[in-house]
Amino acid sequence: MSTPGHVTGESAGRGLRLAPFRGLRYVPERVGSLAAVTSPPYDVVVRPDGLRHLETADPYNIVRLILPQAATAADRHRQAAETLRRWQDEQVLAPDPEPALYVYEQRGEGILQRGLIGALRLTPREEGIVLPHEDVMPHIVEDRAALMRDTAANLEPLLFSYRGDGDGDEGAAAVIDRVILTDPLFSTTTDDGFAHRLWSITDAQDLARIDEDLSRRHALIADGHHRWATYLRLRSEHPAGGPWDFGLVLLVDTARYPLRVRAIHRLLHKLPVRTALEALGGSFRVRTIDGPLEESLTALAEAATEPGNAFVLAGDGRFHLLDRPDPALLARTVPADRPRAWRELDATVLHSLLLEHIWKVPDDPEHIGYIHDTTAAVRQAVRHEGTAVLMHPVHEDVVRELAEQGVTMPRKSTSFGPKPATGLVLRSLALN
Repeated sequence: MSTPGHVTGESAGRGLRLAPFRGLRYVPERVGSLAAVTSPPYDVVVRPDGLRHLETADPYNIVRLILPQAATAADRHRQAAETLRRWQDEQVLAPDPEPALYVYEQRGEGILQRGLIGALRLTPREEGIVLPHEDVMPHIVEDRAALMRDTAANLEPLLFSYRGDGDGDEGAAAVIDRVILTDPLFSTTTDDGFAHRLWSITDAQDLARIDEDLSRRHALIADGHHRWATYLRLRSEHPAGGPWDFGLVLLVDTARYPLRVRAIHRLLHKLPVRTALEALGGSFRVRTIDGPLEESLTALAEAATEPGNAFVLAGDGRFHLLDRPDPALLARTVPADRPRAWRELDATVLHSLLLEHIWKVPDDPEHIGYIHDTTAAVRQAVRHEGTAVLMHPVHEDVVRELAEQGVTMPRKSTSFGPKPATGLVLRSLALN
């Protein structure tokens, strides 16, 4: 098994290539607890409340690397790099003695998920080995690229899914099933109630079996489109054959461990709910729900079982269910040059019909925020007198079908999970 930067001719170009690396991990004796130094992925942390909570949980919380706070972007990235170097000098973070793949397990909320963390060989989209399903925002890619340049590290594993053979008799599944019977490197439970365990795989035969299995697979980007685009950009800036040819990912076999798919909600900072409703005219049926958030989400789920699109608007103390959009208006505003499954997506209709045509909301961070948590989206809409647009999740099969056709969904259309906790294992490019 070769190390990153030395892909063998036998493995290269056929499919997924997940290489072992020397994981950079927290030294338990140097931190309050492993749970206290972890964080959700950078784009899930709800600012500013979530950020402050994580920063005060432990002085070495990983959020100080993935979301450093300073006056300018350059200062933030420089501060993250200095913090990373200092933590290694202080032995807060230390590299594992030899390259490994890592088995990562998450358990909670009735969910069990296991996968492999490793350094994935980067491949362009046209090779069809890694399938994106969402567009990206250039300013986020630029920010993540600057952070990775300065730190020379992959600080968070991306979440990728692939379809195995559905059993554990051979290949990667068999290795995982055997490894989880041994003692893990660590076990911890985070504030969200999820239990996390990590094992390392260093045996040459096990690594070879995984390599052979994955070389026949393709992967869907479940979470991490911006960071994957960042990996590809940084690879183009460095000589081929080095550590920048690989990026840190978690690969989950969804034939054995199906992912949970949730929606990502929109926060329209400068559009009051009253203005949004008045602009609708007769383009949607509108029903007001005076009950709690849970009641509105139940109504949204029921509306989503019928043909057409549905959304809930919130921010004025009540909830407004929008459904049954005007078919003639849809025909005029939704691009007709895409597959039917894409044209009927809630995110497509939201952006093409509502945001662009009716509300005329500019597509930039000043006007549109993306929030994973429904309660947080509603709370911020109320606080800032804006509008939260609550979405219903897309089924994974629809996402995969479109990705296999090479069709991307509107950005931030889905939230796959459970997402890997950030801070359990990092990849320093200086070590790999």
